[in-house]
Amino acid sequence: MNTISILGSGWLGLRLARHLRSADTHIKLSTRQTEKQSILRDEGFDVYQIDIETGTDFSQFLNADTLIVNITNKNKDAFENFINQIENSPIKQVLFISSSSVYQNTNDWVKEEHQFENEDSILWQIESRFRQSSHFLTSIIRFSGLIGPDRHPGRFFRHGKQVQQADAPVNLIHLDDCIGIIEQVLKQHVWGEVLNGCADTHPSKKQFYRHAAELLKQPVPDFNQDNASSYKIVSNDKAKSLLSYQFQYPDLMAIPANAYE
Repeated sequence: MNTISILGSGWLGLRLARHLRSADTHIKLSTRQTEKQSILRDEGFDVYQIDIETGTDFSQFLNADTLIVNITNKNKDAFENFINQIENSPIKQVLFISSSSVYQNTNDWVKEEHQFENEDSILWQIESRFRQSSHFLTSIIRFSGLIGPDRHPGRFFRHGKQVQQADAPVNLIHLDDCIGIIEQVLKQHVWGEVLNGCADTHPSKKQFYRHAAELLKQPVPDFNQDNASSYKIVSNDKAKSLLSYQFQYPDLMAIPANAYE
């Protein structure tokens, strides 16, 4: 029996756990919320209340083959303690879910290369600490903005919220492709790598969020085109070539309405 521990049961983590669960894969799932434990147990998950900032003993949760880290916490000291516990656990490989926010705004394409990374980013520093450990293998997936069920981009700019840098390109990825990329990393045992997760297309914010609002028959948001654009365009070439991954939603402007349900 293969055991995967997933740190974080939020929007992506819970859906990922549901997808990976099978007859030969045991899923351990964490939450910080006491009231959420019973809900997750009712779904049949092996649930642990974990908050890495408490510094408590996580050995039972870390008694697994693979750890997927999928939380937004950026407390370096808390992660240092957590990594020390991983190093003293049976964990063989770690998949760290990160963000393309670790890249500098180059006003051009960015790839999984050091020259594009922002070393001042706390998230990048936490990534690096995982990769430096000799006790387990680490792969990093840097996802761009997440969209899908309960995260409809047509609702991102409601109630008069203005879209800044309207001419800048968007970097987004649908939930199903997040799960698809993670699944292929696990299936193909792709460890020691950094991969971007982002759709093929990068329409301007004005194009995309106008389209998204129209899908919902919502008022088109207000766009600010006066401020100078500072942006990046995230490349997904490596994920497609290394994993032979075919995106389910490569074209952001062609995602059907039911893919957000």
